[in-house]
Amino acid sequence: ARPPTFSAIPATAPAIETADLAAAPCAGVAPVLQGISLCVPQGCRAALAGANGSGKSTLLRTLAGLLPPCAGKVFVEGKPASCGNPRVAFLAQRHLVEWHFPVTVSRAVLAGRYPRLGWLRRPNRDDREKAAAALRRLRLEALADRPLHALSGGQQQRVLIARALCQEAAVLLLDEPFAGLDAESREIVSDFLADDPARAMTVVMATHDLDDTGCRFDMVLKITRDGSLAPNA
Repeated sequence: ARPPTFSAIPATAPAIETADLAAAPCAGVAPVLQGISLCVPQGCRAALAGANGSGKSTLLRTLAGLLPPCAGKVFVEGKPASCGNPRVAFLAQRHLVEWHFPVTVSRAVLAGRYPRLGWLRRPNRDDREKAAAALRRLRLEALADRPLHALSGGQQQRVLIARALCQEAAVLLLDEPFAGLDAESREIVSDFLADDPARAMTVVMATHDLDDTGCRFDMVLKITRDGSLAPNA
């Protein structure tokens, strides 16, 4: 099957913008990224390419507000990047997620509402309907009552994406989402990324192999071995 093709990028203000950004994977170590200046339009599908260890995860975590910049600026929808922004969803690599937490698929997806609700408010009918819609979109309805640890790797990845969809995030940051996926889940995730005609969500997806994603992108941001962006990225 041919990879899904995305429509033209809307002419709007940037969803993500950085200026001369330097970033490190944790405090107290030297930056692995230097001089990163990029602009991702709203509604864009951007691939973040580079070899393993090049700093793709570090950049995504910095864009999500989970890591402070060592230097430079990071803006999401015109505001400085901050941890806990309900407009941003970051999906870490699946092997970094604790899957033995005693919760079902439906409750894990519904948890995507909490960045908007806060932890003291209970989900209402509208929240539950959004969770149900996210389950349908990622074809997880039949697994709604199954515990997370009983899922396959591909199903677990789909749960993470459904939770981000339930969150109604405007910016989705994906770290190697196709790594180790079965054929069915790969097709479902590819369809999800392509099926957004209104361009309601901006997607930045890290990958070390563009050909392995089954997707076509509006732009490719390639991190070089020296921790900068390739001139023609």
